[in-house]
Amino acid sequence: MIKNNYKEKDAQTWTSEASKDDADQHLALRVYTSRLIGQNPDLVMHGGGNTSVKVERKNLFGETCKVMHVKGSGWDLDTILAPGLPGLWLDPLKKLRELEQLSDENMVNIQRANLLDSSSPNPSVETLLHAFLPHKYIDHTHATPFLILANLPNATEVCKDIFGEKLGIVPYIMPGFALAKKAAEVFEQNPSVEGLMLLGHGHFAFGETAKESYDQIIVHTQAVADYLKMENPTNLFTRKPHKASGVFPIIRGLIGDMIGPNSPMPIMDLRNGKDELQFLKRNDLEELSTRGTASPDHVIRIKGRPLILKESVWSRGREAIKEELDKYAKEYKAMFERQAPKADQPKTMLPTDPKNIWMEGIGLIGLGANAKAASIAGDLVVQNARVRAIGEDAGGFRPISEKDLFDCEYWSLEQAKLGKGAPPKFQGKIVMITGGSGTIGFALAKAFSKLGAQTILVDKDEIALEESVAKLGVGHKYFPIDVTHSDAANQAMLAAINNFGGLDILISNAGAAHAGPMLGISNEELRNAFELNFFSHYSFSTEAAKILKDQNRGGQILFNISKQAVNPGKNFGAYGLPKATTFFLMRQLALELGSDGIRVNGINADRIRSGLLTDDFISSRAKSRGVSESEYMAGNLLNKEVTAEHVADAFTALACAESTTGHVMTVDGGNIEASLR
Repeated sequence: MIKNNYKEKDAQTWTSEASKDDADQHLALRVYTSRLIGQNPDLVMHGGGNTSVKVERKNLFGETCKVMHVKGSGWDLDTILAPGLPGLWLDPLKKLRELEQLSDENMVNIQRANLLDSSSPNPSVETLLHAFLPHKYIDHTHATPFLILANLPNATEVCKDIFGEKLGIVPYIMPGFALAKKAAEVFEQNPSVEGLMLLGHGHFAFGETAKESYDQIIVHTQAVADYLKMENPTNLFTRKPHKASGVFPIIRGLIGDMIGPNSPMPIMDLRNGKDELQFLKRNDLEELSTRGTASPDHVIRIKGRPLILKESVWSRGREAIKEELDKYAKEYKAMFERQAPKADQPKTMLPTDPKNIWMEGIGLIGLGANAKAASIAGDLVVQNARVRAIGEDAGGFRPISEKDLFDCEYWSLEQAKLGKGAPPKFQGKIVMITGGSGTIGFALAKAFSKLGAQTILVDKDEIALEESVAKLGVGHKYFPIDVTHSDAANQAMLAAINNFGGLDILISNAGAAHAGPMLGISNEELRNAFELNFFSHYSFSTEAAKILKDQNRGGQILFNISKQAVNPGKNFGAYGLPKATTFFLMRQLALELGSDGIRVNGINADRIRSGLLTDDFISSRAKSRGVSESEYMAGNLLNKEVTAEHVADAFTALACAESTTGHVMTVDGGNIEASLR
């Protein structure tokens, strides 16, 4: 199950690219094996785990001093580079062991005070544990098999059955100074151990070389997997069609209400592979849901308990689901009121919304403020389900107590990792863009993604869509379909729901100009023009409106109309007629959807290098008018070419105009003939 992926050739590649300084050579190997660990989700996931290496470097006085490089906050092991392993002067850290107590705030402060580079990220909260152990290389994982083992009621006995005296066993203590001291004491009781098991937490291994420490991680973890008869890696990424698509927007809207009236709704990340669906059939599901998380740090991402939605509840719709959410919020408040008075410092209750859902017959759902956070929650929910199931069947899943979980969830050092700074304007917003791989469509996607939105691009060219989404980066999706197909809008909306849970903004952008005199165009050509330039807008906007109404949190529909809707051009009737109808559709929908808080607006753009306005077309039109191409494209009051980026800026401006509906914004550099008044 746990493969050893160390390759000497790859290790040499890393060292060959580093300086010849001995410390940098060791740091390069530290980066290499850290990435090997991080790239296996059954060893660590999403910021979990940490690694270190101890080296020697000269200080400003030319004195050789001991330095420890340790994983920095904000870096994931799977992609870590040398800057993600900040260096600290080691001797002052080791001296801290003489103290009886050290607050978390003072610990962070003194660690930062001993950084070689003051601009480095905060060192791991487990830095002192690495410092107090004597080994050159140290690896810490939250491996799936070890999470099962560490949460068994008889974990100590089972650990000894597997390893004998090869692992020291550390009782559960919250990460920080006290845990570091205790781990060092356990090691010193038997300095021949190959590693440490931290009850309720995870696993440490160490060695004098990067390979030796990494090998120990693999050997130890596989030994536990063998004991538990775990043959296959955890399958994290299965998402299949399901029968509850119509319910997801309702859930999303109701949870948005829990977060706050002006807060974005969460992104929903569904996982429904065979193992997840089988887990949801367990008879002890309710009991398992109350036990806590597989690792203490998971509580930050997925809270201590999931929301269970039985089919008998979610199949009855909004009121039944709301009742379960109200019950969840009440229980969370009760937990807070039980534990907050016991805390050392005053605590302010976090929002009561769930961060993961066990949905009977459908799957496991992670929720987050954006696609990345939801995906992290989704991964952790899948891992937690596997740990719970195997652990319970192997003797019992008995993680840390409610009090300990509360202390982790409300731990100031962990809270500081999340929610730093103001979120982007459109964080949590799901934006569908038809014609998404075209010039204007992709400019729209870039503009909205830059503001934090998750986009789903719809177009008929799958290769172009794939290339566009690859440029946007992780957290964006595409759906290939011809928008004129009879069921295209419904299928695209299902894609938005299945990928993200719902929709916030539709940008109905797809279109193409059909040229020719009215007396010369055929009925079929005119009907095809209407299919693309009106009926696709009609079907997508009305289907989107249904989702927005189900969410009951407002939303937006934005149309790319055209100056042609108000300023006909000779031989462009087949384009202008459906565009004028779309113009009226925009106003009609604004009239009918305003009471639902759904805003409907449009853009009238002109002379943009996209679609009909190819380079050849521009050249032809410029020659026919006796002007240069640049003069033709700047033929407006501002004498300035209008670009797709200008159109995208106008769409984002409308999206931000929270009290505007039924409005068309002109983006043409100034065209009096096309002005609306």
